[in-house]
Amino acid sequence: MRLSRSPAPLTVALALVLALPYDASSLTGAGSVHRPAPELFGAACRSSVRGSHVVAYCHNPYVDTDRVRLHVECAQWWDIDTDGSPVDTGPAMTVRLTGRCWQDVRSVWISHQKTD
Repeated sequence: MRLSRSPAPLTVALALVLALPYDASSLTGAGSVHRPAPELFGAACRSSVRGSHVVAYCHNPYVDTDRVRLHVECAQWWDIDTDGSPVDTGPAMTVRLTGRCWQDVRSVWISHQKTD
């Protein structure tokens, strides 16, 4: 079998491939909606209250640093509510946050802030 040395068949094949219409939406199916991937951010935190003392542990499984902060609301009107200092939680890092009231704790929550 003899192969042609002429570039004509190759040129024609390349022209046909380049001339075909290309529609990127046809790769994902007709009528599909393109949604951005969810942002993977935020340390997972768990807290416990024993009497007037609060302890929270936050673990960050993601690449971005999460600045976490413990907030404690006390049950008595005269007891001072506290907002703890912010703590940067880097990738694969676990931090311990503590707080307290003089008497009973009404609620506890942790805020998250993305750092630059």
